[in-house]
Amino acid sequence: MCEFKFKKKYGQNFLQNKNIINKIASVANVSSNSLIIEVGPGSGNLTVPLAELYKDSNVLAYEVDDCLEHILFNKIKDYNNIHVLFNDFLKANLVNDVMKYNYNNLYFVSNVPYYITTPILFKLIDSNLVFEKIVMMVQKEVGDRFCSGVSKKEYGALTVILNYYFNIKKEFVVDRNQFYPRPNVDSVVVSFTNRKDKEKLINPDFFLKIVHDSFQYKRKTLRNNLKKYDLEKISLILNRYGYDLNVRAEALSYKVFVDISNILY
Repeated sequence: MCEFKFKKKYGQNFLQNKNIINKIASVANVSSNSLIIEVGPGSGNLTVPLAELYKDSNVLAYEVDDCLEHILFNKIKDYNNIHVLFNDFLKANLVNDVMKYNYNNLYFVSNVPYYITTPILFKLIDSNLVFEKIVMMVQKEVGDRFCSGVSKKEYGALTVILNYYFNIKKEFVVDRNQFYPRPNVDSVVVSFTNRKDKEKLINPDFFLKIVHDSFQYKRKTLRNNLKKYDLEKISLILNRYGYDLNVRAEALSYKVFVDISNILY
């Protein structure tokens, strides 16, 4: 058994305020007989409230730091609906892991380590698992980017991609003083629900490439950023939405990028 010390490399900042923790658990609004995925349970501060609030559901938690094993297991020993895997979530076979459980709906609820926020989201997307709701606490600046509107300074490739897949809602801000150790930034709790009316993508990977290429140089127009593609076809789509090739990517909604990627692929 190793001695636990807070590790900066794992982004370990534990939320202390029980009211805020309970509020995060409540925002998830988990339905009966569900499976809840959590990444980075730490000392179980959110894990236990999730298990208590949703007694007929299971919590599957991934923890990368095995030095937390004695602390975490001591805290959850009385809960038969908490299951911990000491594993790197980003390397885990999520589909195989969830197949071991019988559940009606799947949820993701976590105070995620900030340095892997975006990789976690893309792992959830790439898994093709259907999540009823995703609730995560992230760095406020990142949350602002997730929720940004078209033409705002925070609007970028990540905003476009996530808005294709999800309806995104900023739930509430959490002050940095609520954590130990205290981080240098405030946080925000954000929820994601699947878009039921998603437009069909011919090739999702090509869509990601088009979006990233469009924002490659943020102050340049699509004419410049997408010059290696068929500009006539791109112009056809832009005209449909009332734009031309001199528009910047930041002015376009995710729907425009869906149509551009589909016509080009």
